[in-house]
Amino acid sequence: MTSSPPQENDPLAAPRLARFADVTVEVGEPMVLGEGAQGLRRVVPILGGRATGDGWTARVLPGGADFQRIASDTVSELDARYGLETDAGDRIYVRNRAIRAAPAEVMAQLLRGAPVDPALVYFRCAPSFETRSQSLRWITERLFVGVGVRHPAQVVMRFFALQ
Repeated sequence: MTSSPPQENDPLAAPRLARFADVTVEVGEPMVLGEGAQGLRRVVPILGGRATGDGWTARVLPGGADFQRIASDTVSELDARYGLETDAGDRIYVRNRAIRAAPAEVMAQLLRGAPVDPALVYFRCAPSFETRSQSLRWITERLFVGVGVRHPAQVVMRFFALQ
């Protein structure tokens, strides 16, 4: 059996990615909750930041947090929840689930808040959005993926809509 080249109208073709936004989240000192049956738990406060998309900008509202589970010496599961307020006054609730993996020595540096080479860290995320904004309603009807880099006091991410 030979396979034919993918067709433009193939409903099962791999989705394309369209750049949606660049987001910089300012973070505070992690609060370590302790070791549990499933790993070390930490909560990292979200202090602010900025988001920039095609034709729009927003500020990251203070008061959110990143709930982290350090599953092993090489893997962390992240669950960040925060709000955005666009310059037009629209509010967006963001939930961003992520995986961060790196060699044990690099992960130890990250957890201490030290700078690391982003090329050594696998940081992928799947943000979702809720809003009542009519102009942004479409973001509640799509799936998104992203990549990220952790710096000592901020997280920089780029989000893509799956087309």
